[in-house]
Amino acid sequence: MVNKSPLDDPETAAHAWARYRAIMKLLLSVTIAVVLIAVILLYAFNGAISVHFYIAVALGIAFTMLLGGGLMGLVFLSNGTGHDASVDNKLPSADDLWAKKDDDES
Repeated sequence: MVNKSPLDDPETAAHAWARYRAIMKLLLSVTIAVVLIAVILLYAFNGAISVHFYIAVALGIAFTMLLGGGLMGLVFLSNGTGHDASVDNKLPSADDLWAKKDDDES
């Protein structure tokens, strides 16, 4: 039987997703600030380079920060709500696997 996840409860899920959206809004504002600072510093030290360079830098920084932050936020959401604990892992433990490997070698 599959364990019930706390995210199956609508109130818990609504609270968790609201917190995730708040974290993502904060991350978006930090990302915009970092992109602006990076573009300003690049312009200050390198002068007028191709506009494509600045677009590529802005998109690269923004994509990396938002993707990494979004995925990490999902990990925090999953762990913080107890969703991870509801997973039923029937795989053998690492100790059992190593013991079996040692028995096979001897």
